[in-house]
Amino acid sequence: MVATYDIERSFDWNFDNGPVYEGEFLDVPKTPQKDFLGLKVNSRIGIPAGLLLNSRWIEFYGEMGFDILTYKTVRNQYRSCYDLPNWVFIDRDDQIDPHILDEAQKLASLTPADHLAATSSVSFGMPSKAPNDWMPDVAKARKALKSGQVLIVSVVASSKAGSTVQSMVDEFGELAAMAREAGAQIVEANLSCPNVHKSEGEIFLDAELSGKIAAAMQKNANGIPVLLKLGHFADKALISDVLQAVNGKASAVVMVNGISRRVVNKDGSAAFGKGREMSGILGRGIHAFSLDNVKSALEIVKKDQLSLKIVAVGGVSRVEDAKGFFDAGAAAVMLGSAPMFDPSLAIKFKKSHPEW
Repeated sequence: MVATYDIERSFDWNFDNGPVYEGEFLDVPKTPQKDFLGLKVNSRIGIPAGLLLNSRWIEFYGEMGFDILTYKTVRNQYRSCYDLPNWVFIDRDDQIDPHILDEAQKLASLTPADHLAATSSVSFGMPSKAPNDWMPDVAKARKALKSGQVLIVSVVASSKAGSTVQSMVDEFGELAAMAREAGAQIVEANLSCPNVHKSEGEIFLDAELSGKIAAAMQKNANGIPVLLKLGHFADKALISDVLQAVNGKASAVVMVNGISRRVVNKDGSAAFGKGREMSGILGRGIHAFSLDNVKSALEIVKKDQLSLKIVAVGGVSRVEDAKGFFDAGAAAVMLGSAPMFDPSLAIKFKKSHPEW
């Protein structure tokens, strides 16, 4: 199977040359329009921050029938990508237990026969082009979308030596304004990238700080919806704390953004190299606990009558995976890595469930 993102090549190569696709452009089924955070969409099927590197990627996946498209996380400054490798498969056929924090994941010796059933690990470091590059490209991405498709722009503040909590909050707010100005219809704060420094990747575990960031972004978003991308909550009580803190400020939260684990070679050395022992886990192996976290969040929203919507992500590659999230009450379902291996998944989902 030829992936649209060539994992053997650098991030910059894929940015400049991707997506790689030699297949057919199939007819996208026409489906009744639905509401997503006050916007009309052809479906509530989308792609989260990560795969859609620029406007060319946005346009391609829009043509393939994905209707909620998230421009890859950007910063207020240039940030280079980590060196290769950035994406590997791990030797895992079952579901990962998210509570066993010290369990190392082993690098797969062979490329999996079924990429959609695989579990992967990524180590990119949330690279970003400079605002002078990404802002006009976001505008281009917005123009490429068709009726019934919406553009989310994901942003993250950059941790710096000596920076304060308030400066981080202010930076998220400034980025919300920049994304809106560039053409975002929705802006997302990435609070949970599992392959960067804790100060950037574990913000979501701090309920008070998450609330402050949501408020700053709401103030600067000038009326467009604000999303918060969250990671896995081992402590379900903390889900309630975070949702309560951001309620009335964010329109929705996106969960679950994978988990961070050690990934090792057969000899126990770090698969991504020294200094990059921890990396993000995504794909099939994270679906069960992602669904569990989403269900818990939806129960809290209902019980406490919160105004938040829950956007689900985590290990979705089959119709039944998405169905579990939609049946639980998710406002939308995002496919993270699976569209890289099968860009026609949205078409397949729409054929079987036009109501999505």
